[in-house]
Amino acid sequence: MDFLRAMPCQWVDCTHLRGTQCYCDNEGERRLRALLAPYPPEGIHLIDSGDYHYVTKLWTDKIDHPFSLIVFDHHPDMQPPLFEGLLSCGCWVRTVLDTNPHVQKVCIVGATEKLKQETAGYDGRLVYFSEQTLRLREAWHVFSRLWLNEPVYISIDKDVLTPRQATTNWDQGSLSLGQLESFLRVILRHERVIGIDICGELPLCQPSSPSRQTANEQTDKELLEWLHSHLSGRKDG
Repeated sequence: MDFLRAMPCQWVDCTHLRGTQCYCDNEGERRLRALLAPYPPEGIHLIDSGDYHYVTKLWTDKIDHPFSLIVFDHHPDMQPPLFEGLLSCGCWVRTVLDTNPHVQKVCIVGATEKLKQETAGYDGRLVYFSEQTLRLREAWHVFSRLWLNEPVYISIDKDVLTPRQATTNWDQGSLSLGQLESFLRVILRHERVIGIDICGELPLCQPSSPSRQTANEQTDKELLEWLHSHLSGRKDG
């Protein structure tokens, strides 16, 4: 992502870590927390591929007051942990709900309907806008009236987007970038935003055509520039 060179940002090199891909063992989590310790949850954080979406939990663990979490993802990431205490990209949302005393509500946007059963048992604390529901006009009205009583943290996995605009290493949804930005616009209009993170990059080891790589970079650039332009001037941005 060469365009990032023109943006003010700080890189945190985690390439030397082991025990962190998809599943994060205790030592991997300890070392990740140490690397992220100097940085606050505020701002925009790029996390790499969806294999590391659980890093959102590490960012939100830094929030020391009530907040709600809004997750754009083609998967709810609400599976039960494979082993007790083992953090993963598939269970991190459930772990946040179970362990973070400050999270008031989680809103999952764009996940497939067939995985909704993973969210059972969290009525009142979890709002689910499935990919199929979002195709209904009524869903837009409901989403636009979703006022939360506390600041929000936003997490975006680009696998929620159509493969025409982003290529990830997971099965993907059908949202266009414009639709995603429309949802974000509603949130930014009504809610105080603590921070935002983005994952869903295609791993370097996974082959991809030049056209897909170009599309990925264009989407990254447009989304980041859109977020910067809409967050600039906001007291909470």
